[in-house]
Parts: sequence; C-alpha cells; structure tokens
Amino acid sequence: MIKDYETQKTLREAYDFCIVGAGPAGITLALQLAGAGWSVVLIEGGGHEFSTRSQDFYQCTSTGLELYPDGTRLRYLGGTSNHWAGRCRPFEPSDFVVPPAGGLPGWPIPFAQIDRYLPAAMSIVDLPPGAQFRAENMGLKGGEFDADRFLLSPPTRFAQKYAQALNETEGLDVFINCNCVDLEFDQDSGRLAAVLVSDYELKRERLAASNFVLAMGAIENARQLLNSESLSAASVVKKGGLVGRCFMEHLNIDMGTFILKEGQGTEPREYYTTDAFIAEYHSGKGNVSTTVLSEVRTYGRTAEVKSFLETLACEMGVASKIEFIAKFSCPGDGVITTMIEQFPNAQSRISLLDERDRLGVAKVNVNWVLSDDDRRTIKCIGGEMAKKFAEVGLGFVKLNSYVYDTAEALKLSPHAHHMGTTRMAATPEFGVVDENCKVFGTDNLYVAGSSIFATGGASNPTMPLLQFALRLADHLNDKMRLAGSGVS
Repeated sequence: MIKDYETQKTLREAYDFCIVGAGPAGITLALQLAGAGWSVVLIEGGGHEFSTRSQDFYQCTSTGLELYPDGTRLRYLGGTSNHWAGRCRPFEPSDFVVPPAGGLPGWPIPFAQIDRYLPAAMSIVDLPPGAQFRAENMGLKGGEFDADRFLLSPPTRFAQKYAQALNETEGLDVFINCNCVDLEFDQDSGRLAAVLVSDYELKRERLAASNFVLAMGAIENARQLLNSESLSAASVVKKGGLVGRCFMEHLNIDMGTFILKEGQGTEPREYYTTDAFIAEYHSGKGNVSTTVLSEVRTYGRTAEVKSFLETLACEMGVASKIEFIAKFSCPGDGVITTMIEQFPNAQSRISLLDERDRLGVAKVNVNWVLSDDDRRTIKCIGGEMAKKFAEVGLGFVKLNSYVYDTAEALKLSPHAHHMGTTRMAATPEFGVVDENCKVFGTDNLYVAGSSIFATGGASNPTMPLLQFALRLADHLNDKMRLAGSGVS
C-alpha cells in the first residue's frame, strides 16, 4: 500500500528488502520481490506529484560541463519516467566485448546474462511481445553507419501504470515523502544494519531490513554512499576510491547543418556506428540524427513569445545575428544531432561538499568532464558521417569547427542519461559493485539503475537498466531461498 510517511509512520520492525528510490528500477524490483513472497518496503523522497520542496534536493554545484540535474531528473513517485520520451534500445553484444578506451575494464559479465531479460523488460514498458527493434531508414553505404534501430514505449509512466500493483501487492509497503538521510553499516558483521529516514520536518527513524538496494539514480546513489560515515570508517567507501567516479552521459553534440540534394526525401534519418567503425577508429559508439525542420521548435512557458521572435528573425534573414533565450533553427534548416557514448573516466565524478542540505545530507559537486578519447570519438563520427553523406548523394554537411578542431571548446548538451558512478567490475580496484550489483565490502547492500553501468554505449539506458533490475531480482530471490528463511 502507498502511504505518506509524513502522516503515516507505520514502518514494520524489519523487512526482507528495503529499496530506496521509486523510479523504474526501484518499482520493478519492489514488485518482483514482493511478488515472490518477500516483505518489501519501497521508500521515495518525493510525493505523488512534482514539488519544488522535493526537487530542490537535486541542486548541486558544477565544476565541469553543465549538467542541469535539477531540471532533467524528477524526484517523485515514478522518478524520471514521469517525463521520459519512451525511446528504447537494448545494449548490443559488442558493448560487452570491446573494452572502453582509457584503461578501465568493461563489463565483467557476458551479454547473454542480460539479453535473456529483454522480453520481460519490453513487457514492463508496454512493448508488444516479439516486437522488433526497427530501423526508420536505410544505412549508409560503406559499412560504417547502419540505420539506428529502436522502439517507442507509449511512454510508460511507472507511477500511473503500476499504481494498483503498488497499492495492492501483498507484503509491499510504499512510503512517499520518506527521505533516506544515512546508511548505517555494521563493520563487525559486514552488513548494512539500517537506513535512517526522515520526513521534511526532520523526524527521523531507523528502517531495518535483511537486504538493501539503492535505486535513486547515478548522482544520488553515489551521494548516499559517500555521505555514510560508517561506510567510510569501514573503508567500504574509500577516499580516492571509485564511488562517485566514472560519471557518464550521452553526448548531444550540435554537429552542424546540412543541405539535401534535390529529390531527396525530407524524412528524419538516424544512423548508428557499426562494430566495424568502432574497430577501425578505436572510437566510442554513436547515434547521428539528421532532421529537416518544418517549423520553428520552441518549448516552455515563453513559447508563444519565442516563436514570434524566432519566426520574424528567420523571415528577415538575421537569425545568425540575434541571440534569444534558447538556440533555435529556422524552417528548412538541416540539423544534425547526436547521442554519443562517453568513455568511463575517473576524473568525471561526483564529490561531497562541506555544505549540507536541510535534511542534513552533504551536498554534491558534479565534475562532468570529457577525455581526449571522447573528443576523438566526436571528431571521427562527425567527419566520417559528413563524408558518407556526400558520397551516397544525400547532400552536403557543414560541420561546426569544434567537431574537428579538438582545441576548441565543445558545445554540447546533456541527454539526462546519468550513468556509471557505482560501476560494475570484477574487483574493487575497478568498480563499486560486483557482478551481482552488491557493493564490494558488504554482504547485503546492492545498487540498481544505470549507475552500475561499466560502459554506456549509445543506447537509451531505460531498457538495459530494467534488464539489470530483473536480473538483480532473480539473484536476490535465489539468495533468500538459499538462506532458507526471511524476516516476515
């Protein structure tokens, strides 16, 4: 049943599982585990709807590229699925075979271990059984760029779709407005003993369970681990260790513009780097989208004003000389955008500040930075895409100079695909969680969501993070059954 922790502080004495964070990963895990007969509590810091009171906890400082986490992530029941666009693309076998640039290893498990969960993950986001990830267009000749293949979820809003299940599943308690403010680790047993939870009036309580799962997103998962003094005292979280490091995003680069040759259709085209391309250029993966705009695109509460000004500027031919609130393109422009893989990089990281939020949790700084290998990937994809576009007779591409001149400051925006701050690895030397998503140095603390990603590929993270959540649910079920008993 869904309860408001501010008015119903009715936590049980103990649970089999405590899951922190009610986004797609947390909700999926909670329903899977409770459905298997275990007692589960799912806690969410936000409420049923968006509120600035909750959202403000996502504010952080930045010493690298701007990330806008408080504007791109959502802190209430259902998480960021509340404004997810629905695009689904699973990982590929090569994502688990080709090691990333930069010296860190890739995935410690074979692709087959998550591939078998694809049908179930598709069902969770309302994709038809047996649906094929389809291409919207033909690839480019030469074998370097295939047509991208994906499916669109309706999109599924997890809080709405699974509201009845969250309310009625036996053994499942869901508490909204219930904030995790500390993780209490018992060094003698090697187990997390409890999480400390708080309402917005600073009324606190210990929540005990046999097993705990953090499912709050890449920034918050790392933040809670770093904030725990007991985990630091036990050297589970080490100063200079990998907790919070290797933050990754998908790179949305304004590559430039293009002009179509006469007779070419104006439908959008999406291309994806092939394994042959990756091998030849030793680059990351990437999606490149080419779109001819039929109208001025503008969003937000100032849309009508911006639309008027932008249309006027385009008609007068002075768009290049005028800057408005947001960059825009005129109708008829061919616009090239991307979703490019970022390699794991220890300098791209989440770290704690001395300042604390009003619940007493340390605030964080995000140092989102790119490596030389990332810049080379952008250059290779942009340059080769432009050549192929001309070679096949589609038209001509004008790349922005910062694409091929890596000495120039890069202009990019985030996709809000936060990954990698608690990466999976075979040993703690290279990661934070093991192949079963368990935090190294603990016996009962796990992490779910895209923060465990060892590499990000160029796939939207929702589909693979659901596959990993289903895999983790199976592992935890097996663990409890082997233990022979659970807390009831």
